[in-house]
Amino acid sequence: MFDLAPLAARGTRPFFGPWVVRGAFVLALFGWGLGFYGPPVYLHAVIERTGWSLAWVSAAVTVHFLFGALVVARLPRWHARWGVGRVAVVGACIATLGLIGWATCRAPWQLMVAALLSGGGWVTMGAVAINAAIAPWFERTRPAALAKAYNGASIGGVVFSPLWVGLIVTLGFGGAALAVGGVTILVVMLLAATVFVATPSRLQQRADGDAADAAPPTSPPVQAAAVPGAALWRDRRFGSLALGMALGLFAQVGLLAHLFALLVPVMGAAQAGWLMGFATACAIGGRYAVAWTMPARANRRTVAALAYGVQVVGVGMLLAADGTHVGLIVAAVALFGSGIGNATSLPPLIAQAEFLRADVQRVVALVVAIAQATYAFAPALFGALLVATGGTAPRIGQGDAALLLAVAAVQGLAIVCLLAGKRRASGAI
Repeated sequence: MFDLAPLAARGTRPFFGPWVVRGAFVLALFGWGLGFYGPPVYLHAVIERTGWSLAWVSAAVTVHFLFGALVVARLPRWHARWGVGRVAVVGACIATLGLIGWATCRAPWQLMVAALLSGGGWVTMGAVAINAAIAPWFERTRPAALAKAYNGASIGGVVFSPLWVGLIVTLGFGGAALAVGGVTILVVMLLAATVFVATPSRLQQRADGDAADAAPPTSPPVQAAAVPGAALWRDRRFGSLALGMALGLFAQVGLLAHLFALLVPVMGAAQAGWLMGFATACAIGGRYAVAWTMPARANRRTVAALAYGVQVVGVGMLLAADGTHVGLIVAAVALFGSGIGNATSLPPLIAQAEFLRADVQRVVALVVAIAQATYAFAPALFGALLVATGGTAPRIGQGDAALLLAVAAVQGLAIVCLLAGKRRASGAI
């Protein structure tokens, strides 16, 4: 392990927090690249190789996300015992075994085992791990730090979606799984040994890089009682936050799963692909905009509700475009994309503002787990709605109205949940 003793002895050592942000960015890039953006590619590759039904392979993708949600709920306890880095290394190894399973399975039941492994492994490099790595190093400037780290997830989509396709064509699915999995394990091991092993206390540093004799932060303390054990499940703030994030991500994942297919008949495959990448770029921009402009005393639930409101406007513009106004479609995708990143980065910031420090990691883990277990069903359910109402060849402007209205309605419910929690949360800032 990396020896931090000589570094701790250097009183003039620069603040180590930026290195933690960079490490978390890389961890998110690989985590989402394997576990979130990879499954659609795996699904196609498995069907092409085996000829198994779309329903069965799609069910494996759902198992991948559902089992991952169960693991997410356990992560705070594992992080407290072994640390973010060690847990992520084990998770990377397990995820790699799962990837190999997706690539080499010969019987349908083996695909489900592979889905359990990949789903349980990637989440150790996901949202809860990122928040756990960042939290000890940043208090006052946590919004900006989390925004930078979570952008690794968005870049993961930009990098890994085409990378998986290219590697599978070049090396075959098995070779691609070995190559990506092996690199992931090496990178995560390096991060665990050199970045995530560090803590502010070991380096004799304070959060946000403050000097040892600096005055404490001036932000008001959280006026909230502890919520141990089952008390958390009865807490209105927790329930409204969990339901708001779950509904918001359900709508986002459901639309994104089908948006490319709806755009292709209108714009062509190449332009539709570029537009999906543009949505990811807007997610990065939206996350940065919120992080750098949100006032320190702003109510973060209100900010999250506004972000979803912008997405609802974007969905409405898709409806209004009617498949003929390309400029309006691009603007709609930009507005919808602007909120994609904030859906994952704002809930941890809301938890920081509303719960005691000792409860934040558990709150974040459970909120993320509930959201992941919910959005695992979104592609299938919205797909069924599209098939039932969209005719034989749905596209933007034809047969997509029911889907878009459903997305807007679910996002509206997410806004209601977030604002309901705002009214009840006495400790919100």
